[in-house]
Amino acid sequence: MTDGIRLNKFISDSGYCSRREADKLIEDDLVLINGQPPTLGTRCHPGDVVYVEGKRIKSRANAGSQADREYIAYNKPTHITCTTEADVVGNIISAVGYKKRIFPIGRLDKMSEGLILLTSDGDIVNKILRAENAHDKEYLVTVDKPITDKFIEKMANGVPILGTKTLPCKINMQGEFMFKIILTEGLNRQIRRMCEYFGYEVTKLKRVRIMNIALGNLKPGEWRKLTASQLSDINKAIEHSNSDAAPKGAKLIRRKPRKPSQQERAIKSKTPKVVRTPRKNKKPKGRKK
Repeated sequence: MTDGIRLNKFISDSGYCSRREADKLIEDDLVLINGQPPTLGTRCHPGDVVYVEGKRIKSRANAGSQADREYIAYNKPTHITCTTEADVVGNIISAVGYKKRIFPIGRLDKMSEGLILLTSDGDIVNKILRAENAHDKEYLVTVDKPITDKFIEKMANGVPILGTKTLPCKINMQGEFMFKIILTEGLNRQIRRMCEYFGYEVTKLKRVRIMNIALGNLKPGEWRKLTASQLSDINKAIEHSNSDAAPKGAKLIRRKPRKPSQQERAIKSKTPKVVRTPRKNKKPKGRKK
């Protein structure tokens, strides 16, 4: 028997969601493999039957190909939440209204706006998001009081937040209250927390570029497909990127499983289960005399 592949990669390669989201689904008991709930790190082998949220997931014959994958750039307005959960009001999937299943690459918090990529290619998600892969993300930030040279210098050198220190970054002043910042990592609410550390409050945060993809003239709420040239440039940039290792200094946080919604319980109840017949205990053989 082969070693197989990790279950989260199997789900990701199918185009259902990213590996990160697959791990969440596994933790929330919304995945079955051969009728049994798996654990994080479970491996999938040829012939295994996998269901996710009541839907049978099959591997793609061309898992390494991008021909049938979707890649779009979206200008996220404020008040849109970067989640694939359909029951969340203002979720990004409903906002985009794309005809095929896609999921966001990374996040922009609810009150931030600007460029976010969505795709059905789970592998590309991990390669772009890993901090050690050093892929640029550029933002325009407006704050509540005048910016000083000292503030710019300290922000560029790294700021202690969330029990770590942010990586050095490129930052320059764009106006009395506005600056441009280029990050290669994506900590939770990173820019807002960095500004708060120095007593500034972010009043507007807009992402204008991810790697070679610029927001351009996309209006809030509009999206466009990536061109073949843009996708080719991304593939070159992530050619040697690591999609498996955790970011340096990252800790695995195990979430407490949330209670499934009524809809999720209904889906799970309809999922076929494999009934295993218990083995009969064999009678011990008597010793030969």
